[in-house]
Amino acid sequence: MTALSLLLMAVSAVSALADSNIYMREQFEDGDAWNSRWVESKHKSDYGQFVLTAGKFYGDAEQDKGLQTSQDARFYASSSRFDDFSNKGEPLVIQFSVKHEQSIDCGGGYIKLFPSSLNQEEMHGDSVYNLMFGPDICGPGTKKVHVIFNYQGKNHLINKDIRCKYSHLYTLILNPDNTYEVKIDNKKVESGSLEEDWDVLPPKKVKDPEAKKPEDWDDQEKVPDPEDQKPEDWDKAENIPDPDAKKPEDWDEEMDGEWEPPMVANPEYKGEWNPKEITNPAYKGKWVHPEVDNPEYTADSEIYKYDSIGVIGLDLWQVKSGTIFDNFLITNDPKLAEEVGNDMWGKTKVGP
Repeated sequence: MTALSLLLMAVSAVSALADSNIYMREQFEDGDAWNSRWVESKHKSDYGQFVLTAGKFYGDAEQDKGLQTSQDARFYASSSRFDDFSNKGEPLVIQFSVKHEQSIDCGGGYIKLFPSSLNQEEMHGDSVYNLMFGPDICGPGTKKVHVIFNYQGKNHLINKDIRCKYSHLYTLILNPDNTYEVKIDNKKVESGSLEEDWDVLPPKKVKDPEAKKPEDWDDQEKVPDPEDQKPEDWDKAENIPDPDAKKPEDWDEEMDGEWEPPMVANPEYKGEWNPKEITNPAYKGKWVHPEVDNPEYTADSEIYKYDSIGVIGLDLWQVKSGTIFDNFLITNDPKLAEEVGNDMWGKTKVGP
């Protein structure tokens, strides 16, 4: 039994007194027995294979074993079931580690959390999930942490850009007050409101459809000075004959026509004249369209809530294989997740 297992047993005993629960934990500590807990989808016949390994670099050869993608240019689809629960009235904490051993150019490193109704053998990219969380890398333009929620049957992407890292511990915390926190290596990198950072609800306010800008509303801040006059000597030709040009000695007007000097820019040309501008005495400021309550908006105090959570899945595509997934933890206790992360990832972390 590992030190971390002992820690989790001790923490679980204490947590039971504090209504804390570990709904799912997977660290692949029992060799090939993981195959009995993880189900590979049969929706397609050519899914890539996961293998159990600590990889080429690690902190502990046994403790750092995880599921590694092993075949290039493949979709992967594998999932693990646990006892169904709802996060109603309590935090939901999802935590796992991702280690990219390859020079990953395009590939996912995220997990999906599904309701217990999922048919694991038919899991695929369009299977309905509760949430999707984790890093995604594809070329120089995409290096982000996905946080996607399914709300009333529609997937909603976060409105913020959370930059991902390569080999790190990822943690998502959903709170029953509809707030959230994203941590990388147990350090907060983003937080906020589910309602404000996702377009899950219609806006509270909309522009008043009955309001119109008054016809006499002057929103021009500056106007031409009516007293300003164009100088009498302003108008000059833009181009003039070159005063230094001379007709070539061999110019034959009968053969070549009348000689004309080439045109050059006029150094006295000042361009188009415009009167100077002054402050508009009739200026009323920028007109702001008044807003009214949106009749389509209804507050929801349970955006965070899922009635059924029962399966965690790896449903992703990778061009270059080699990513190792490990240290899965689903709990309702952010402090427990932090302690586990510090004890496990804090001692074995590798990579940039």
